[in-house]
Amino acid sequence: MPSSSSGPPVPQEKLPGVRHIVAIGSGKGGVGKSTVSVNLAIALQQVGSRSGLVDADILGPSIPVMLGLPRGQPPIVNPEGRAVPAERFGVRTISMGMLTGDDTPAILRGPMVTKYLQMFVAGVAWGQLDYLLLDLPPGTGDTQLTLAQGTPLSGAVIVTTPQDVSLNIARRGLRMFEKVQVPILGVIENMSSFACPHCGKTTDIFRQGGGQRMSQELGVPFLGAIPLHADVVTSGDEGRPIVASKPESPVAQAYRAIAGHLRAQLDAAHRTVLRPFIWHWDTDEGAPGWHEWAIGDSTAKTTPVGFTKRDPRTLSVLWQDGRRDDIDVRDLRLACACAMCVEEMSGRKTLDPNSVRKDVSPRTLSSIGNYAIGVTWNDGHTSGIYSFDSLRQLGERSRAQAAYQV
Repeated sequence: MPSSSSGPPVPQEKLPGVRHIVAIGSGKGGVGKSTVSVNLAIALQQVGSRSGLVDADILGPSIPVMLGLPRGQPPIVNPEGRAVPAERFGVRTISMGMLTGDDTPAILRGPMVTKYLQMFVAGVAWGQLDYLLLDLPPGTGDTQLTLAQGTPLSGAVIVTTPQDVSLNIARRGLRMFEKVQVPILGVIENMSSFACPHCGKTTDIFRQGGGQRMSQELGVPFLGAIPLHADVVTSGDEGRPIVASKPESPVAQAYRAIAGHLRAQLDAAHRTVLRPFIWHWDTDEGAPGWHEWAIGDSTAKTTPVGFTKRDPRTLSVLWQDGRRDDIDVRDLRLACACAMCVEEMSGRKTLDPNSVRKDVSPRTLSSIGNYAIGVTWNDGHTSGIYSFDSLRQLGERSRAQAAYQV
């Protein structure tokens, strides 16, 4: 029987010195996501938090312009080999726009984009931060997947405008984060309404209330709505975001209210029980632990709270709803769904079971974001990624097979 830890561990930092890492996504461009990210970072600073901002849009950086930072001036590197972020309005920032000038495009293939992204998150001397915001590019592609797999995200915020075309795509972005088990901290509706500066009459240019309706339909928090105002554009172009340049304006007040709601969501959010791990199967070095104290949420069917090696041929998984699954490691190898084992377009299995040796076993098991484990095998296979959903399903099949044999 695996040993069980006696109680909750002390909450650990996501990166050295960083309490929470929050992704700001939108699914599509043109909704003002970068403007929201910049002003939200400053608003968090104004309500007493220490905040940082990563411009994760490597190919289309815009944060330096909005913060009035010099472009084409690479950051200095400290003696530990980490980049020192620029600081403006109390917010520490890194962006590709700091490395290139306004007229110098970043022409990079996917692997180099990933390399820069990882460097901007983990290779920067952030110091002590309460919140590190990641301003993502539009879409649900490599950047989002890289962050979900390699960065311990506390959660994601979805930015949308009220009209249906934006809401439909924002839903896809939200669902992508759900699939990789990144908690949805809430929805922000940007450009919610326009108040005429002359007569004060309010006009819903892009409709109104769509973000709140979407959050209600999907069962996620609504963090707030930001009105449309010409000063937002002017302040951003001048490098003095409206939360800093006009802190008493209705727009700035809306951002500070959202900052307060976001802090509350993060304080109340379920903390991931299992910390990032690299587990060596033969020696048991780096084993992630078995936390029976965390059992209790009957709806958390795909949230593991323990992994252990029951014996050299069996991986045991403890789920938060209290169920334990025992999975034969050869069955785990045969269930690999990587491109070498499954035809991507059709989903047809290409792995011949007869080609997998009877004594196949893991070499290492490692955590991948909040949604999967990666396994390297003693037969040389190294590309296996098993989502928690697939582990749960494999456990169900193992249970059914054991019951049938009885």
